[in-house]
Amino acid sequence: MAILDILTFPDPRLRKKAQPVEQVDDRIRRLVDDMLETMYAAPGIGLAATQVDVQRRIIVIDVSEGHDTPLCFINPRLVAREGTEQMDEGCLSVPGFFETVTRAERVTVEALDRDGQPFRLDADGLLAVCIQHEIDHLDGKLFVDHISILKRQRIRHKLEKQRKEREHAEAARARSTAEPRRSAI
Repeated sequence: MAILDILTFPDPRLRKKAQPVEQVDDRIRRLVDDMLETMYAAPGIGLAATQVDVQRRIIVIDVSEGHDTPLCFINPRLVAREGTEQMDEGCLSVPGFFETVTRAERVTVEALDRDGQPFRLDADGLLAVCIQHEIDHLDGKLFVDHISILKRQRIRHKLEKQRKEREHAEAARARSTAEPRRSAI
């Protein structure tokens, strides 16, 4: 298994719509395993393939306290939504920010599991919110799309500033470790 790079907002690749998985094979199962390892290492409770720059409709979730109940949804589709609730959400692609988002309280999702077998799941609470959050990713949406434009712009500006500071620090570190130039006499 491998830990994959997670894209961060406002990377335009996060806005691409994922394509359905045609066949669940060893390559897809390996991706699912890598996504789970990446999610646990981050640490997070959900991850969509689009967040690791794979434009396929795959999400992994584990909302258990012991992080021992991984769920895999391939080609997930919400078939029912009921009620509304508000919950603070964060995102591995929007690190360090949490905002209140309104979503359906209960959902029913149909998908394929890691072995390509179809299943149907009724969910509520945190699991329902996580499923909706990750399916949004597959459609090119982020949780910041559910908050005000002003808050979204503030978050975008702060993350862009952090990225530039990180790149500047990395460039300075690379210059300091480079071999000194030899001067001709």
